Amino acid sequence: VIDVRLTNKSQLAGFAKRDDLAFFLKELCGAEYVHEPTLSPPKDLRDAYRNKEIAWDEYEERFLAVLEQRKVDDAVDRQLFDMPAALLCSEPAPDHCHRRLVAEHLRKKWGNVKIDHL
Repeated sequence: VIDVRLTNKSQLAGFAKRDDLAFFLKELCGAEYVHEPTLSPPKDLRDAYRNKEIAWDEYEERFLAVLEQRKVDDAVDRQLFDMPAALLCSEPAPDHCHRRLVAEHLRKKWGNVKIDHL
């Protein structure tokens, strides 16, 4: 599981807090947990969207520019994706979620990323 949340320690996250999630994934599934904040939106951009200061279209455009600027296709360890990987964030659906944008960006750059929305 690759956690693409900027903040992964919030009390509001319940069992999805960093340490709890890492423990449960390992114990129950034998899965590894990795926090990859490089794939998170900057706080100011996230807050602007949440506070309805910008619409989704602008958020998407600006976040994709951030991914380009960060050169995430080079910065992120591709081996994380050698086995099945799941991107984790706090949005329930992919339509307005940065994890979808990350997955699509990496597929565009790497060419071999299969995306299944769970």
